[in-house]
Amino acid sequence: MANRQTLIALGVAIILGLVAVFLANTFLINKQKQVYASGTTRIAVASAPLAYGTDIKADRIRFVDYPNSSIPPGAFTNAAQLMPAGRKRVALMPISINEPILNGKISAIGAGASIAALLPEGMRAAAVRINDVSGVAGFVQPNDSVDVLITRQLPDAANSQQTDVLLQNVRVIAIDQQAKNADGSPKLAKTATLEVNPLDAQKLALAQEVGSLSLVLRKPGEQNNPVVETVALNDLRYNMYGGARYPAPAVVGSFGSAPAAAPPTRTAAAGTTAHRASTAKKPANSGHDIEVYRGTKVDQMKVKVGG
Repeated sequence: MANRQTLIALGVAIILGLVAVFLANTFLINKQKQVYASGTTRIAVASAPLAYGTDIKADRIRFVDYPNSSIPPGAFTNAAQLMPAGRKRVALMPISINEPILNGKISAIGAGASIAALLPEGMRAAAVRINDVSGVAGFVQPNDSVDVLITRQLPDAANSQQTDVLLQNVRVIAIDQQAKNADGSPKLAKTATLEVNPLDAQKLALAQEVGSLSLVLRKPGEQNNPVVETVALNDLRYNMYGGARYPAPAVVGSFGSAPAAAPPTRTAAAGTTAHRASTAKKPANSGHDIEVYRGTKVDQMKVKVGG
């Protein structure tokens, strides 16, 4: 009997000991996490602006203390990881001063600048020709969203030039607006590289052969317009409902009033009807009541206007 009680007591002691160890271990781990989260770690940031294709060198980076709870994924904590001896890395997208240098923003070890590294799965990079007008006067920058318009002349038709929306909400991967001439002045961008799916890449290639493309800068996060109309030469007039069939907006123009209706086209029948109406007998003018103020006295008078 005594041995049985001893074994029971020993088992209970072992279980309580295991529970105590588990609770102590959990407490210590949570304490370590709190200490780590409240501490800092030195990570690499840019000490100078890094444009696309810029080499990652020691004089262009520095290490700063960063809160452990806010360290972004892909950050570098030592120079050996970022700049292996004898191997180069370049920036694949613009990095501002004091911005953390992340693994996804620079090339692989020993690799050069490649836009392909920035493409999501299943997407393609397609270059289109632009000029100062079609490129929104240089305001289109990498990571902007644009719509692509195509202006073309339809075959076998006179005055059939028209503009359509080819693609909507396309991300700009790269643009050569940052290039400079020999004298240091900005060089006009001639190409823009867009992120598209394979089918849209085919559309862009064909569109450049049959017409001219223009980029339209759009607000980030704006939804695609489900109503897309073709604009032809007949639509080039001051009437927002002249050709396009867009839904009437809640506010029209800067004054919030709807545009005046266009006058009806005069035809022979309409002219005859108007003439008959003008020769018909006019109703007698019953006059108008007006009020005349003389000091504090008000008099009403009837005035007859017309014959």
